[in-house]
Amino acid sequence: MKKLILSLALCCAATNFFAQNADPAQLVNEGKAALESKNYQVAFTKFSTYLTQTNNQDSVIAFNCGVCADKIKKPAEALKYFDIAVQKKYNLANAYIGKAGALKDLKKNDEYVATLKEGLEAVPGNKTLTKLYATYYVNQGILAQRAKKNSAAEDAFKQALEIQPNNVNALNSLGTLLYSQGATTLKTDAEKAKVEFKEAKEYLEKLIPLLSPSKPAQKKMIDNANTMLNFINTQL
Repeated sequence: MKKLILSLALCCAATNFFAQNADPAQLVNEGKAALESKNYQVAFTKFSTYLTQTNNQDSVIAFNCGVCADKIKKPAEALKYFDIAVQKKYNLANAYIGKAGALKDLKKNDEYVATLKEGLEAVPGNKTLTKLYATYYVNQGILAQRAKKNSAAEDAFKQALEIQPNNVNALNSLGTLLYSQGATTLKTDAEKAKVEFKEAKEYLEKLIPLLSPSKPAQKKMIDNANTMLNFINTQL
């Protein structure tokens, strides 16, 4: 039994030795072939071994390794390799998107938001980063609204619109929130309600032209917005 255990240990050691000393070019080629055939586990193993050998100097392979790690649901490894691509400024927008996605999978919320912000500073105007960043605040607003924290919800929706002015979910959520507040306020203070209704109207009127009546979900949003606007107009 001891001889068997020793043999297995020697076998593992030999395997690790040859893996660490495999030809770098061969590792890259085998990794690329595996990636092209969507064998992400093999590609990840080849690429990560190559990167270990070369002290993580290859930004292209690091990015591809991050993609593979994401595909095989290894967010910690994906974070490591996408961050290398970010630091080396390779495929920068997608590297930031990958890094943010890994942080989200790891439930590192603060770092996720900070990465989206940093990504937009590095790649201004990138549509995907902009949408992800705005959507984060829309979701925060929805959570705040569910918790009956309307002021925090309003701030979050407005933050989303600062990032992405035509975000339909933010416009719809904010317009609906202000309309609801106005309807409640109307019972006790008609003048204050008018202020809230006017603000709600502004967002709802911006919303409608951005929606398509041919899409059922958006058609419903249009109908709801028009219903609110019709009532608002009777109060102004």
